[in-house]
Amino acid sequence: MNKPLRILVILSIIILSGVLINAVQQNNGESHKSEPSPVAEIENHKVTSASYSIKAIKLPENLEFAGERVPLEKPHIWEDVDREFLVNTYWQSNGLLWIKRAHKYFPIIEPILKEKGLPDDFKYIAVIESNLMNVTSPAGAKGFWQQLSGAARENGLEVNSNVDERYHLEKTTRAACDYLLDAKKTFGTWALAAAAYHSGKGNISKYLREQMVDSYYDLLSGENTERYLPRILAAKYILSDPEKYGFQFEESDLYTYPEYTTVKVDTPIANIAQFAKDNNTTYRELKILNPWLRENHLNNKSRKVYFIDIPK
Repeated sequence: MNKPLRILVILSIIILSGVLINAVQQNNGESHKSEPSPVAEIENHKVTSASYSIKAIKLPENLEFAGERVPLEKPHIWEDVDREFLVNTYWQSNGLLWIKRAHKYFPIIEPILKEKGLPDDFKYIAVIESNLMNVTSPAGAKGFWQQLSGAARENGLEVNSNVDERYHLEKTTRAACDYLLDAKKTFGTWALAAAAYHSGKGNISKYLREQMVDSYYDLLSGENTERYLPRILAAKYILSDPEKYGFQFEESDLYTYPEYTTVKVDTPIANIAQFAKDNNTTYRELKILNPWLRENHLNNKSRKVYFIDIPK
């Protein structure tokens, strides 16, 4: 190799080496910059913990449902109840909606439970079944109390495409009470009566017989039924003392039931929208108070007596 060419090769090697060394130094610097210092990590942790705190829920020591003691000394019961208290305490938006709607609807439900002789705790079934809304389940259960059409008819409700009294809060509450009273008579405890409301009296009878037990708390009955009473308990204790579980609100934040008058109807109504207009209200406002009227007319071929609420 001649001398000029040798010099050129050496210079190329020197330049290439310099470029490689500089690139490595830059990578090391960037890598060093991306790693937070221990002090920064501590400061970030302080910011998070100062603004948000997630705490375990302390269960009441003497938990009871409808006057019946809940055996929290059983580990699986303690875990099931603890789970529902955690889920429903930290599901804050849903909890606040429970509180708001309970203020609106409990004054209608509570006197009916008392009239029928059911413990007041059963109002919380309507909370966990429907969130105090007229909803429809995938199985076709409807209304606040989530009743299937067959069971509703057996308990005296009218159910068809024109009138569905599962959406009539007073009537469906009375029907639920009748079912629960019969279940209590069959099984002997309010806890099993509540389980039967969810799973059906036939299923509960079968489980008790096959497993040779007589208590809800000893029953292996499927996840949803096993969670049922713990959910009721969570709703009961959170709604009974919401501030204790971190819910903050003012009286003005709560929902209220609208004022209304009632008219007696024993004839067909050809057009409910026109009926609403004749009574100085709108179709929408009338249907809010009477969701059991399912169509824009009332057949009433039998001349049955209905009571329709009219907003003031």
